Amino acid sequence: MARLLYRIGRFAARRRWAVLGVWLVALLGLGGAALGLSGTMTDSFSIPGTPAQQAMDQLAAKMPAAGGATGRIVFAVPDGSAITQNSYQRAISSMLAKTADLPSVVGVVDPTTAKAISPDGRVALAQVTFAGQITEIPEATQDRIADLAKQYATDGMTIDLSGAAVKQVPSIGSTEGVGVIVALVVLLVTFGSVVAAGLPLLTALIGVGVGMAGILTVSGFVQMSSTAPILALMLGLAVGIDYALFIVNRHRRQLGEGMDVHESIGRAVGTAGSAVVFAGLTVVIALAALSVVGIPFLTIMGIAAAATVVMAVLIAITLVPALLGFAGVKVLRRKDRSARSGLPADELVGADGALAGSRARQNRWSRLVTRRPVAMLVAGVLALGVLAIPAFSLRLGLPDDGTAAPDTTQRQAYEKIAQSFGPGANGPLVVTVAPHSPAELQSAMATTAATISKLDNVAAASPAGASTDGTLGVIQVVPTTGPGDEATEQLVHAIRGAAPTLADTTGAQIAVTGQTALQIDVSEKLFDALPVYLAIVIGLALILLLVVFRSLLVPLKAALGFLLTIAVSFGMVVAVYQWGWLSGLFGVDTPAPVISFLPILLIGVLFGLAMDYEVFLVSGMRESWVHEGSVTGDATASVRHGFSAGSRVVTAAAIIMASVFGGFIMAPDSIIASIGFALGMGVLVDAFVVRMTLVPAVMTLLGRRAWYLPRWLDRILPNVDIEGAALQQPPTPPQRELAGV
Repeated sequence: MARLLYRIGRFAARRRWAVLGVWLVALLGLGGAALGLSGTMTDSFSIPGTPAQQAMDQLAAKMPAAGGATGRIVFAVPDGSAITQNSYQRAISSMLAKTADLPSVVGVVDPTTAKAISPDGRVALAQVTFAGQITEIPEATQDRIADLAKQYATDGMTIDLSGAAVKQVPSIGSTEGVGVIVALVVLLVTFGSVVAAGLPLLTALIGVGVGMAGILTVSGFVQMSSTAPILALMLGLAVGIDYALFIVNRHRRQLGEGMDVHESIGRAVGTAGSAVVFAGLTVVIALAALSVVGIPFLTIMGIAAAATVVMAVLIAITLVPALLGFAGVKVLRRKDRSARSGLPADELVGADGALAGSRARQNRWSRLVTRRPVAMLVAGVLALGVLAIPAFSLRLGLPDDGTAAPDTTQRQAYEKIAQSFGPGANGPLVVTVAPHSPAELQSAMATTAATISKLDNVAAASPAGASTDGTLGVIQVVPTTGPGDEATEQLVHAIRGAAPTLADTTGAQIAVTGQTALQIDVSEKLFDALPVYLAIVIGLALILLLVVFRSLLVPLKAALGFLLTIAVSFGMVVAVYQWGWLSGLFGVDTPAPVISFLPILLIGVLFGLAMDYEVFLVSGMRESWVHEGSVTGDATASVRHGFSAGSRVVTAAAIIMASVFGGFIMAPDSIIASIGFALGMGVLVDAFVVRMTLVPAVMTLLGRRAWYLPRWLDRILPNVDIEGAALQQPPTPPQRELAGV
């Protein structure tokens, strides 16, 4: 592997114009395709095969209008007025009539017909039904409804929209650029050179551009969650900067030791590039494994994010060396360039990318950890254990209009409905009744409605329609609690629990669906998939790390450290987003259950990123052990040397990655904000506590046993040479390469 990447790096440096041209053509070509072929993203989540989805499919087949997306229009008049006043009624009737004529609108139920006027007479609720799902609604229709709401909001009457009547807002706000700015500052501080700092950022942006253009092109052919490209953007930018950072750092170190520019580029790609490839492969495995749990929107999300990581790896081993070829020695600081030809290597750039004096300061932490490994290990584990305690209260759910920003129309509509009709009116349940024969439908519906009305937490249960052939009826059940409340979830299970008895009594099959039931089923399906997914990801990654480090204990240590990281990340997300701690600091307007797919997504992404730092940090320890420690027998010295070689650049990489993720915390979409927070906190905890404190402590305690591998296993494992042992003797350049000198 090292020799192959060495050749790729040298080729890219010598044929830099061609390599740069290929990437620019790819960027422009895919960018043009994205402009012409990109499709509509969706904020809705569904899982085929769940009870609610099966009932919804049956409903859509028998009663197409009832199976489409729905939106709500909430009319409210000032205190002392009544919604039934003539002026208000004329405005409401006119708006609803114009709404009914819009494309994709198949039905509008006015408040009077639906008896949806509040007891105090001030609030009225109209329901709009659209053809198909929310992604099929033309944006022009949603824009026109918003315009009508503004037009008819007169004489003190307010009109708010919710559900499918509201156009989905972009998931990206204006704060994401903060992470990029912080990344640039960190790179400048780390390298002290504008060229060296700008190069990782430039290559990451090109890689993200190519990856995002490809994803947007694909969105024209498959239904894609709006979260998918944003997650891909997060990861692509973060790992793109980090992967380039590691190669540039290794190249600067070698230049400082007096190595030829092209030879240094080749060796940097052969050594640091090997770690990049295997780190990237770990991330890709974790993301691609999302497809194993059988949840379509997660599969697409994982593959999209994995594609950007693959792009970041390809950029790192091709475009980065090409641009390093353009830069020459300008990646060094001016004083290091002048010193390069006159000072001994040990007085120049050290293994960690800093000058010798700075490197000595970096070693203080490693010496402290390796001198007091037991104390550091116990303190670190206890601290992480405390932070993980809130994870035991984890509740999963999907966002609704009640978690939207307070100043949005959907949040205003949600609160007015809750205040006037009760919280459950924001998420009514739909119960389908399928009798043996049409003649039994009415009695079956009446018996079912009466039985459900007696259950706890039911505000109302009444028939709401039937199919034209009489084979399916619909009952609307309004809970006394909101859609995200735990009591509503219990009600769904209670109705399903009563279904067998109702089937015996009425001869009809009973099922529960509706948006609230769909969300509950999605959350439960995702929770059930967690153990399986965790086992698959850790199992595959353990095999990969076994091959990379040729050790039994190092992969196990890495996996245990990751479990601590994920527990702390869960705990911090629960504390902030579910409990509301420090909510003002992180822009959490309304504490709510944690986004249902966040834990499984967090496991996949954080495991990959945690293994990044494991590979970059421990590969330095492995390299020192292979070249020196195995001869001297001093395993602690190898730990210190490896820590010294990687700590500074891992620190910079972690700060950059956390900054990129942190830039999404203030995004207008609560899903994106919580993902950014969880990933940002997870990266910081994993890098600074787990990898840079617990790992050297455990490696010190293990000593030479850390590198134990049975001989029979050593013989059958492939030798990937991540330490670059094959490059210790300069390889003979190919004749084609010599001809280009």
